[in-house]
Amino acid sequence: MSLAAASVTDEASRDAHADRWRRRIAVAQGTEPADLVLAGGDVVDVFGGELVCGDVAIVDGRIAGVGSYPLTRDRIDVAGRVVAPSFVDAHVHLESALVWVTEFARAVVPRGTGAVVTDPHEIANVAGLPGIAAIRAAAADLPLRVAFTVPSCVPASDHESPGAEFGVGEIAEALAWPETVGLGELMSFPGVLAGDAGIAEKIAVSEGRQRDGHAPGLRGATLQAYAGSGVGSDHESTHLEEAREKLRAGLMVMIREGSSEHNLLDLLPLVTDRTYARCCFASDDRDCHTLLHDGHVDAILRRAIAAGLDPIRAVRMATWNPADYWRLEGIGAVAPGYRANLVVLDDLPRVAVGLTLYEGAVVARDGQLLAPTPAIPAIPGTLRDSVRLAPLRLADLRLAPEDARVAVEAIPGQIVTRAVEVEPVVRDGWAVSAPEPERDLLKLVCVERHHATGRVGVGYVRGFGLRRGALASTIAHDAHNIVAVGADDADLLAAIATVAESQGGLAAVADGRVLGHLPLPIAGILSDRPLPEVAAAYDALETAARGLGSRLPSPFGLLAFMALSVIPAARVTDRGFVRL
Repeated sequence: MSLAAASVTDEASRDAHADRWRRRIAVAQGTEPADLVLAGGDVVDVFGGELVCGDVAIVDGRIAGVGSYPLTRDRIDVAGRVVAPSFVDAHVHLESALVWVTEFARAVVPRGTGAVVTDPHEIANVAGLPGIAAIRAAAADLPLRVAFTVPSCVPASDHESPGAEFGVGEIAEALAWPETVGLGELMSFPGVLAGDAGIAEKIAVSEGRQRDGHAPGLRGATLQAYAGSGVGSDHESTHLEEAREKLRAGLMVMIREGSSEHNLLDLLPLVTDRTYARCCFASDDRDCHTLLHDGHVDAILRRAIAAGLDPIRAVRMATWNPADYWRLEGIGAVAPGYRANLVVLDDLPRVAVGLTLYEGAVVARDGQLLAPTPAIPAIPGTLRDSVRLAPLRLADLRLAPEDARVAVEAIPGQIVTRAVEVEPVVRDGWAVSAPEPERDLLKLVCVERHHATGRVGVGYVRGFGLRRGALASTIAHDAHNIVAVGADDADLLAAIATVAESQGGLAAVADGRVLGHLPLPIAGILSDRPLPEVAAAYDALETAARGLGSRLPSPFGLLAFMALSVIPAARVTDRGFVRL
């Protein structure tokens, strides 16, 4: 484009902006008709903390005013209902849903979600910047604002082996995207506390941007050091006093309620008249089953309100608070000048979403998405060929007795673990699984799957409860190698082979027979199928796992975290047993 043409285009854009601005002012004063009026409802005032009866006038996708607006081109009667800002998920990994971003939108927009702040470090660990770019492109035309934080820790630590590199150069490039709002969670808190030079560079390159934190269990001097490193938030608290200490250290406390991490009820007493402005909600990880059957931010709100949180305050914590923290311009409130990203609730305490509006248009009604969303696109070939496994033998799954005296102990409903001393069961000179209820000692295996290095980590785990068979997954936060748990080495080997042959996925195996299998061919972590189909397959797998003896709420959900080396207290990665 020539300089003259660019000048004309800029001038036309300025004129159009001025026209919209003047029209909004006229509509607000009642001298011109609105495009749409939501008439006669109770409006959630997130600033005053109350419900205000009035019309909401919308023009050019923005709110012109709240009051009395009889002059309009279109009107929706919402008398007896509540108008609120659409919900914002303050921290989520979209990949945790197991479906492509367009299918994620199909799930959450009818639930009232209008914006998410996603840290795409899952796909970054597999495919680097091109992987994130593919998600960014797919999110561009959705009736959902997808804001990005740039992954800061790929790999999460030196104990993990990802498929791609993501350094300061890649971070700087992604920070320049208009959809980017800050630096993703600094997962390597040991590196931060050690003053790691690489992390210092990432802090420097993100100067002036918000930075997400990751401080599981940090208290006292270590928390003071971490909070002072440049981060502004944390979503890893599991205990009330831990969260209270983080609040005092200046962090925005994101109260997490996901599929595998249930911290809401433990942390809700933190929210008081003095503290609520520095608290918000985050899902972190919500799988396809949870999204389809329980919901998204709406489900978190229902649970919080049922536990006694004031509904207006709960809505603010799911709208204005995260939008303000992440500097999401123009969303999070029902007020003049704000974008008309709204929900109409048929019932406030039950968070029953009747309508979802995006940029002033009704995009979902009564649980059904109305807005057209792109079909699942052709996925780049680089994302479909991510499993490269060296030959694996039964001998590679052996565990020496001297390496089996400390086990990972899984904790239902949490992603933190315990390191517990155990007495290994030895046969033919090797520690073997002991699935009896009184022992509950299973093999936990992690196999490097990106570069066919042949690295295999093996340890003991307690808490999965399998009496026979094995489970395997290429979802293994954060490096996403293959993680497997089992009562039998042959079944472990078969389960690992099953997910490798499908270029990623989840599998349950017993007695050499595949009981369930969900292929995840996109980077080994995402399906290319519709959400209901994926959720049904996931449900069948969880049922199969429980049929093998597990009593965990989500066996595969918890298995995905067993190789995450930056969450206390013990893990098994492809590099071996890790103890924090």
